[in-house]
Amino acid sequence: MTSETATVYRLAPAVAARLLGVVLCVVAVLILVCTIAIAVVDLHTVFLLVPVGLTIALLVATWWTWREKGWVVRATDEGYRVQWVRGVGAASGRWKDVEDAVTTTVADAPVVVLRLRDGRTSTIPVEMLAINREAFVRELQEHLQRGQGLRKS
Repeated sequence: MTSETATVYRLAPAVAARLLGVVLCVVAVLILVCTIAIAVVDLHTVFLLVPVGLTIALLVATWWTWREKGWVVRATDEGYRVQWVRGVGAASGRWKDVEDAVTTTVADAPVVVLRLRDGRTSTIPVEMLAINREAFVRELQEHLQRGQGLRKS
């Protein structure tokens, strides 16, 4: 049995705040629609407990999802996995399959591109990560060197 430790790069607080803002807007619209329906249909105000309960359930589900799956990049000794990134390309790969890693910009946003030997690429926008850009690139290079069996000189 291998005890593989993973380095996890979580979602940046600014991105998480934007996503939470979207969730809160959805909740506000839900409560507004239910309030209008109660006023139009002349229902008892106790029916407002339904959207409140749904709101609590939605916020708990959101919290649990971000707690469990709030990472963007997970790097192990064997390889990497990327999630929550639209247009990532190859969402996972082994370090032995990575030909090289380059930094560039896509749509005026800094990204790290991992080019795989079979021609596929993995594009990781570093502004989505809760880590300094240079530190992420440095740690990714270390994972890549270890994964390919190279030693630091």
